[in-house]
Amino acid sequence: MSLKTLTSKKIKIEEKVVKEHHLILFNDDVNTFEHVIDLLIKVCGHDSIQAEQCATLVHFSGKCAVKNGTYTELEIMSFILADNGLTVEIN
Repeated sequence: MSLKTLTSKKIKIEEKVVKEHHLILFNDDVNTFEHVIDLLIKVCGHDSIQAEQCATLVHFSGKCAVKNGTYTELEIMSFILADNGLTVEIN
């Protein structure tokens, strides 16, 4: 009869949780659809259809989440959009 030795190892698994944030665009009475669409394409990387849909949602709903990501990623986009006259916040 042979003996088998079982060994157990403790493995420490570290999990990095990154909270996803949302860049919210708010409606205003100042900016044109074209201006908002152009900025969403240039700054947020939307295609023209996505940018148009977001602009329409903002117009009729008052706000829309236009981008998701880490706070750091969205902070840069937020500054650029705000510098171009849009009202945004990160949640």
